[in-house]
Amino acid sequence: MITRDELAALDAADPLARFRERFVLPDGIVYLDGNSLGAMPRAAAARVAAVAEHEWAQGLIRSWNDAGWIDLAPRIGSKIGRLIGAAPDSTMVADSTSVNLFKLLAAALRLRPGRRVILSERGNFPTDLYIAQGLAALLEQGHELRTVTAAEIPAALDGNVAVMMLTHVNYHTGAMHDMAALTAAAHARGALALWDLAHSAGAVPLALAEAGADLAVGCGYKFLNGGPGAPAFLHVNPALQAEIRYPITGWLAHAAPFAFEPGFRPAPGIPAAGVGTPPVLSLAALECGVDIALEAPMAEIRAKSLAQTALFMRLVEERCPGHGLAIVTPREDKSRGSQVSIRHEQAWPIMQALISRGVIGDFRAPDVLRFGITPLYLRHAELWDAVEALRDILTTGAWRDPRFAARRAVT
Repeated sequence: MITRDELAALDAADPLARFRERFVLPDGIVYLDGNSLGAMPRAAAARVAAVAEHEWAQGLIRSWNDAGWIDLAPRIGSKIGRLIGAAPDSTMVADSTSVNLFKLLAAALRLRPGRRVILSERGNFPTDLYIAQGLAALLEQGHELRTVTAAEIPAALDGNVAVMMLTHVNYHTGAMHDMAALTAAAHARGALALWDLAHSAGAVPLALAEAGADLAVGCGYKFLNGGPGAPAFLHVNPALQAEIRYPITGWLAHAAPFAFEPGFRPAPGIPAAGVGTPPVLSLAALECGVDIALEAPMAEIRAKSLAQTALFMRLVEERCPGHGLAIVTPREDKSRGSQVSIRHEQAWPIMQALISRGVIGDFRAPDVLRFGITPLYLRHAELWDAVEALRDILTTGAWRDPRFAARRAVT
């Protein structure tokens, strides 16, 4: 069996070890929830303070020009575009992931007027399904959301499908789709491909331009470490930008926002996907996380992620046998993102017991312990510590303490 000393040796040789000091991580905490909320970059607090105390307090409204506030969203969008392998001028920061999904789904349906089906995976992140359901009901033109299992997606791409909407890495299991293959399958049947990159951007290699992806959305607060509720991003393939029309036409999507014309004229290219005034303080924090993600070599991030997810699964199986744990994350490297999901009928109290010991993961209904692997700041030895805590909780039955059964608002 592998030892903690062996894992500490891996940490000593880790080419990404230097990035850990770029984040604020409380002492005594093993943080395995960066796939839900990334740790805070050390630069973020000072950057937000500078924006608030100098650019806002002293510069006031002049800072839209003098401090470049008006350029923040397109500048950060361009950086995220590089992270996700998108063509230049095809990615922008705007709104929330859900609002962006609504905008792009509605636009996709307009691009395929003879088709009425939004196709998705049955296990997709629920808010994506809710947005699709709400849009179909709003249109009242016979549109519908059709969900199938992951294996059934290629066969379900019939002539009625307008857009295939999938999350690249499944939030529940960590399973990762083959973006290029499924995008090609959608195109072969005349459908558009829309990808949710919430659990991918900053965690796994992405090549949207190479894959031919039509549309994409994603959030800034998971592996991009942009802070709670950080602005989201969206991507539109340049080939679609001239013909696409969005359902929300706000003033910053106008060709000349400060002309204050009474009629809407869309801006050329990706800026037309914008809506309202960008949140400057949040964007300042997000850029700190994005800059770190760009600095770290993605090949090294992916290699460490695969090694750590495999290691975590091995440790769980070696040290916690006979306790009813079932790993649901795929074992094949090409088929998993940067998390490990483990099923147990008492997942909720077990996770609360882990959190009480400083091992922070999360719970996903109905019965999954979810552990995010964030290579920029997670040490190998910390995985041993996390599994040791899990082993002790299961062996002693510590999770049975009544205080761990109480449900909280956020899981």
